[in-house]
Amino acid sequence: MNDVTLAGSYIFSARACGGLHVRLGEVGVVMRASGALWLETERMLVVADLHLEKGSAYAARGQMLPPYDTRETLERLAREVEVLAPATVVLLGDTFHDRRAEGRLDGGDVARLTGLASRRRLIWVTGNHDEDGPVSLPGDVVDELATSGLVFRHEPRAGFCAGEVAGHLHPAARVVAARGSVRRRCFVTDGSRAILPAFGAYAGGLSIRDIAFAGLFARPPLAGVLGASRVRAVGWRRIAPD
Repeated sequence: MNDVTLAGSYIFSARACGGLHVRLGEVGVVMRASGALWLETERMLVVADLHLEKGSAYAARGQMLPPYDTRETLERLAREVEVLAPATVVLLGDTFHDRRAEGRLDGGDVARLTGLASRRRLIWVTGNHDEDGPVSLPGDVVDELATSGLVFRHEPRAGFCAGEVAGHLHPAARVVAARGSVRRRCFVTDGSRAILPAFGAYAGGLSIRDIAFAGLFARPPLAGVLGASRVRAVGWRRIAPD
């Protein structure tokens, strides 16, 4: 593990698993290459913006997409649960793409979601796409969750908000390098708050240079850019607009 200091204040380290360990205030968290956030001391796994059944929602409007997004998303989540054995799984809002999405789940996907609540606590944080939470699936439905000095909510509050962990904005970064540039989903943090990438297969991403991110960070943020097997820490100056 190699500790690195960026701009005299960011402290982060690479993990053998490919994750990136950062501090949010006094709390250590791991940004994983899957797009999940891991709080090791709490044994809590957090994922945002699964947008389950987005493919079927588009199909109903005549835009045909391969109907496997829910299965692929839940299989990736199941792999994280298998590896980490969390005591708590937090779904950080917009777990479903729309209010009718739960009814469009097939039996296998219902079983996968039900299994998440087996032998652990499952928490559904409500989002703007799923304001009422699930109807028949197990777990606790909350508007936000406060634990370990952090507050977990779906949509980031405007202005500076220390200790907040949110989703909603689907952050992505275009990274400039000598051989060109590459665009990837990413975590984004200033060491005080963090916004998680969308975990859903069809969720997409919004550049962290977009005006939607303006004013959310007290200083130029750090991007935790997702790769195939690791998360790379990228400074603000290397992030190009779309």
